[in-house]
Amino acid sequence: MSKTRTGSTMSTGAPAPSDRNSLTIGADGPILLHDVHFLEQMAHFNREKVPERQPHAKGAGAFGVFETTEDVSKYTKAALFQPGTKTDLLLRFSTVAGEMGSPDTWRDVRGFSIKFYTDEGNYDLVGNNTPVFFVRDPMKFPHFIRSQKRLPDSGLRDNHMQWDFWTNNPESAHQVTYLMGVRGLPRTWRHMNGYGSHTFMWINASGEKFWVKYHFHTRQGMAFFSNEEASAMSGTDADFHRRDLFDAIARGEHPRWKLSVQVMPYEEAKTYRFNPFDLTKTWSHKDYPLIPVGMLTLDRNPENFFAQIEQVAFSPGNTVPGIGLSPDKMLLGRAFAYNDAQRNRIGTNFHQLPVNQPKVPVDTYMFDGHMAYHHSGAAPVYAPNSGGRTWADQTGPMADGWEADGEMVRNAYMLRADDDDFGQPGTLVREVFDDEQRARLVDQVAGSLLGGVREPVLGRAFDYWKSIDADIGRRIEEKVRAGAAPPPAEGMGEG
Repeated sequence: MSKTRTGSTMSTGAPAPSDRNSLTIGADGPILLHDVHFLEQMAHFNREKVPERQPHAKGAGAFGVFETTEDVSKYTKAALFQPGTKTDLLLRFSTVAGEMGSPDTWRDVRGFSIKFYTDEGNYDLVGNNTPVFFVRDPMKFPHFIRSQKRLPDSGLRDNHMQWDFWTNNPESAHQVTYLMGVRGLPRTWRHMNGYGSHTFMWINASGEKFWVKYHFHTRQGMAFFSNEEASAMSGTDADFHRRDLFDAIARGEHPRWKLSVQVMPYEEAKTYRFNPFDLTKTWSHKDYPLIPVGMLTLDRNPENFFAQIEQVAFSPGNTVPGIGLSPDKMLLGRAFAYNDAQRNRIGTNFHQLPVNQPKVPVDTYMFDGHMAYHHSGAAPVYAPNSGGRTWADQTGPMADGWEADGEMVRNAYMLRADDDDFGQPGTLVREVFDDEQRARLVDQVAGSLLGGVREPVLGRAFDYWKSIDADIGRRIEEKVRAGAAPPPAEGMGEG
């Protein structure tokens, strides 16, 4: 006789401990390797579809160079950020939810992923065109992506499913506000900003630690499509963004982005009014103003799209001396998930492909496996050894580490003085958007909600937006109740 289940299970049939919170040391501490449920969920998610990327499947990119024009050496010893240093790079743009054949101009968040080929190894900065994200715990990430994909029965995209997830996870409000605003429809990749989104650590030559956020501001100016323009373009040229970037570089119009960072002293993170590691939050520019670093320029198109763009593999876990991770749970989860996804998508030795190879010598104890073509000859393949091959053996506190203490728990972040899910998106609507953008936001959200969203999700959606801004929420509800919203464009959040 089977027992009644009160929750989900692991693949073994044993009760799942949580589908919302990963296992950490204390509520704000690092994720633990023995969170078997999270690792199994993420490893399976990485293999759910082949061969295209699971999220960020549709995209393109180009090669270029980053030049550090300012002196930020008091914050980091990383070689690429020393004054006058020029570093080769590859930048890939993408959409998140659409498949390989989906239109570039659907409403969606855009990926902004950079591989820096530095003198100390490859450094990957894997971000988006928005400074925040939908969720703050990686346990929720597979669920979020599936809610933006397709229904299991009809295989169709579904507004009801999207809003069901968003309204059941109020932390999504900040990113959803960005998505439903003008940034959800950039006119070109050249005319949008890029962000590291996460909080990272910088370490200087004296061992001092700082928390940083990356901001890449387009020098071409911000420009956006209207719903009508984006919808028309999706039918006219599904590869519009890819074509625009390639043609601009071919014409010699090399797009540029200015990199600035926000820097928070290490100790201030412990008492800042927002949790500085929460991926759904931004830092106030008044508290931590932008510090200029340098200029990113794209000046060379790929010669072979598949070899150089489709096979490029990014992971936010790929860092170099002077740069580290942070207690951001999403960042720590991605540091595992991205490389694991590449092992499934491209193969065990994806790092040996030319586009992924660093320009410095590699001496790793990872060997053999499918398609291995770099090797260490007859040298010992184990460490320690007596055959003269060296190995790494750092002990003690890590230069890029941080302290953590507490019980092993499955918990959300501890709330701080100004931590809530709706405050920052409300500020975005009232203080950043203008009247025209607010009106377009109302039309966009109402149109999305008219696209098959049913009760009780519809009622939750009205409350969601009233919590962001009472007037905007009221206007959205009135438009939906009247059935007067214009038909939305194609893509995520559009119908």
